[in-house]
Amino acid sequence: MRKGFAVALAGVAIAGAGCGGAKNTAAKAKFQHFVSRPDLRPPTVTIDVAAGDAAPGYVFIAPKKAVRQRGPLIVDGRGRVIWFHPLRLGVADFRMQRYRGRPVLTWWQGRSKFGRGRGNYVIMSSSYRPIALVRAGNGLAGDEHEFAITPRNTALITFYEPRGDVIDSGLQELDIATGRVLFEWHALGHIALSESYAKRRGKAPFDYFHINSVELGRDGNLLVSARNTNAIYEIDRRTGAVVWRLGGKRSDFAMGRGTRFAWQHDARWRSPTAISLFDDGAAPAVEKRSRALLLHLDLRRRKVTLLHAFTHPRDLLATSQGNMQVLPDSHAFVGWGAEPWFTEFAADGKVVFDGHFVKGADSYRAYKFEWQGLPNERPRIVARRSGDGRVTVYASWNGATDVSRWQVLAGATRADAKPLRTVKQTGFETAIELKTDARFFGVRALRRSGAEATSETVPVS
Repeated sequence: MRKGFAVALAGVAIAGAGCGGAKNTAAKAKFQHFVSRPDLRPPTVTIDVAAGDAAPGYVFIAPKKAVRQRGPLIVDGRGRVIWFHPLRLGVADFRMQRYRGRPVLTWWQGRSKFGRGRGNYVIMSSSYRPIALVRAGNGLAGDEHEFAITPRNTALITFYEPRGDVIDSGLQELDIATGRVLFEWHALGHIALSESYAKRRGKAPFDYFHINSVELGRDGNLLVSARNTNAIYEIDRRTGAVVWRLGGKRSDFAMGRGTRFAWQHDARWRSPTAISLFDDGAAPAVEKRSRALLLHLDLRRRKVTLLHAFTHPRDLLATSQGNMQVLPDSHAFVGWGAEPWFTEFAADGKVVFDGHFVKGADSYRAYKFEWQGLPNERPRIVARRSGDGRVTVYASWNGATDVSRWQVLAGATRADAKPLRTVKQTGFETAIELKTDARFFGVRALRRSGAEATSETVPVS
């Protein structure tokens, strides 16, 4: 939607990306404020590059640490809030997936300490209603690093389990509907402690493996990334045996120029012979900058070659977290983990979209998806009268993706409120200035589909 003012007769719609429609303040503030939703204080998201050839879709992040509120956050290509869901618990791996053939929102929620989580997993519908709460099985706690829904409607999750002076980690495949554990794999017993690059820290249990991603391959085997061994593994889904190692101290592949990685995250199959991953390169730092890598695997000759390495123009070095998503148009969308940035690259490496949020905050991963949301709640409204007799109506509908216009209803009583002005939607919250002596106001969200949704009618304050 275009930026600016939409004038309809005597009504003016004021752009409201944040701070109740104050454009200049919103650009400078670390956190946003909405008159119609004072309960929401998401961080301000700044878009630095937005080229015309960027892929369509919204940005999905879950800001944490130096924020007012943690929670899943969707913003548009201008950094304006689409949906925000503040939570007291920590949130990670917020994204869109498909469950039973329908698009859903998913994330991990719980408590995290030393980069290891204990919590559960949420599946939410396009109307923002909970569909399922998934828990790890066999007495284990669900970890923050992975929650992937497979084409067979099962879930792949990660877990951490102290065993004496060592922390074991592994994965489970769960039947989402029943919670039944279909498969469980532990690093201990398959991966030796000597493969680790991590150092023991006094009497603290030794987190030697540190699993951080799991993916189901086309052949039914599992692709596993382990941060602390600097390696990616293919695991036999039937036996649990290690089929091969990529990287680390015992790589089964000859690593070509530029293919070595360290402290990596988010290993994914991109074709039967190509893998993507986020190469943190820290911490401790062994590289000057983090890279999102696309690697070619010659499985017969056991050789790896570099197809592409994407780096941020600011040479960001992420000390943890991070991911790389390949979009439908073959663009690469990269979340920079501990650095609060996200970037879209064209296939040739050109930056076509780049943004950031609050310094000191981060998001475990960042994604870009086309999403359609229709909230299962009414639009919100606040009406305020100023000293000169003018009334400003603030309208919002958290999560709605197809609102094109707002229609203001006004009257001397609730019962006789009638349409007064219709203006373009200008962001998460649209502020509409009116000259009227009406005492009660409502708003009607006019959707591109032709459908409507009406708020409650409220008195002016």
